[in-house]
Amino acid sequence: MLGTAVAPGLRPDMAADEENAPAAPVRTITDLARLAGVSAGTVSRALAGNSLVNDQTRERIQALAREHGFRLNQMASRLRRQKTGVIGVVIPLGHDRRQQISDTFFMTLLGFLADELTEKGYDLMLRRVIPDRDEDWLDRFIGSGMVDGVLVIGQSDQFERIEEAADGYLPMVVWGNHQEGQRHCVVGTDNRLGGKLAAERLIAGGARRIAFLGDTAAIEFAARHAGAAEVAARLGATVEVLPTHLAPDSSAAEVADHVAVRGQDFDAIFAASDAIAVYALRELGKRGIRVPDQVRLIGFDDLPIAAQTVPALTTIRQDILGGAKAMVDLLLRRLAGEETESLVLPPRLILRDTA
Repeated sequence: MLGTAVAPGLRPDMAADEENAPAAPVRTITDLARLAGVSAGTVSRALAGNSLVNDQTRERIQALAREHGFRLNQMASRLRRQKTGVIGVVIPLGHDRRQQISDTFFMTLLGFLADELTEKGYDLMLRRVIPDRDEDWLDRFIGSGMVDGVLVIGQSDQFERIEEAADGYLPMVVWGNHQEGQRHCVVGTDNRLGGKLAAERLIAGGARRIAFLGDTAAIEFAARHAGAAEVAARLGATVEVLPTHLAPDSSAAEVADHVAVRGQDFDAIFAASDAIAVYALRELGKRGIRVPDQVRLIGFDDLPIAAQTVPALTTIRQDILGGAKAMVDLLLRRLAGEETESLVLPPRLILRDTA
């Protein structure tokens, strides 16, 4: 009589137990996506009835959800239980995994968000993610059941993943750059206009060869560079990108290298952030390059340190406090079921001593 082949050291009854073992439970969008063989974003859209998913795929995913008690049971339980009273704040670092939450810009915005959320009676849960280590980082956070809504600080290089999540999840607001036609709700500065303001100021002061210090893999920085490059092309100047990351150790070293090797090649620097501008100011001073006499310098953000440098830093101001208030306001409206529009904040040129 033929029997079932069993691996050495494994009893036949153990093999049978494994064959009859129950399937892994489906608790999150990621679990359901794995079962259906599609992306988490497709599952989100299918469960929301989004027409971007074809009928056959949508019906198959919805059938699997019903079969495993997913979504319908989750929604029912959420209606029965009290809200968590917690808002998730997540910082994706796909463009630069070495960047830290202690970054001055992050800490400034986080402080304002925490103040606003506390005023509204919410606690804050903070998460820093490296997307290439966890592709489902946003769907997993949304589906965790631990938060009532989500604030995302920065789009990094995760624009499409945020778009996918927004298709099936309303209470989410993102700090970042707005693009025409995007689906997720964003609050942020008009970065392209900010870049234009910086270039116009530098060129009006006589600059013709501008170095852009920043990482254009980040969407916001790319927009700042694009604005500056547009103005430079129109006014007969040039803008060259010198790649500079935001992690403190790499940023300081990269700026030092740029100034040492290329410091004489430019008559102006547009730094993608005030933190980078401060490093540039320090390195120029070490090498006896006078600011603004020999090299003009403009930052971006208008963090408190900008007014404290010597000479004081000319920069492009983002309304970080106003942005934090708007993010919380829009999120609360979305928690109430309202589909809100994005908000683009105007940048301002803050004239001090470096340009």
